[in-house]
Amino acid sequence: MTTARDIMKPGAQWISRDQTVAQAARVMAELGVGSLVIADENERMCGIITDRDIVVKCIAQGLSPSGTRAAELCEATPRWVSADADIGEVLDEMETRQIKRMPVIENKRLVGMISEADLARHLDDNQLGEFVTAVYGRP
Repeated sequence: MTTARDIMKPGAQWISRDQTVAQAARVMAELGVGSLVIADENERMCGIITDRDIVVKCIAQGLSPSGTRAAELCEATPRWVSADADIGEVLDEMETRQIKRMPVIENKRLVGMISEADLARHLDDNQLGEFVTAVYGRP
C-alpha cells in the first residue's frame, strides 16, 4: 500500500502567522517551494500561503508585502492527511476539495507536503488524468 509518507516531499516548513508576506516569500525562495504552512503560537496549522496568494491577494491588490501578515492571505483552516493515509485517501481529499498541495501530519506535527508534482511521479496515467480533471475541470 502506497501512503502519503511514500509520496510526500519530507521536511516541509511552516512560518508563524505573524510573519509578513515578504518574509514568507523569502523562505519560499530559499527552499525552492511554492507554498508554506502557517502556524499559530502552538505550532498548529492555521493556513497555507502560496506564491499565487502573494501575487493575487497581496501585490495585485496594492498591499505591501512587508506590511501584510501572511495569515491575512489565508481563507480557511487547511486540510491535511496523516502520513499513514493510503494514496486513495489522499487523492479523494485533494480531488473533492480541489486542493493542489496537501500538508502531511504525523503525531500532530507537519512532516511533509504533497504537491501535484509528487502525484505525477507516483500515479499512473489514468489516476493522474482523474486528478487533473477533478481539480482543474469545470464544475
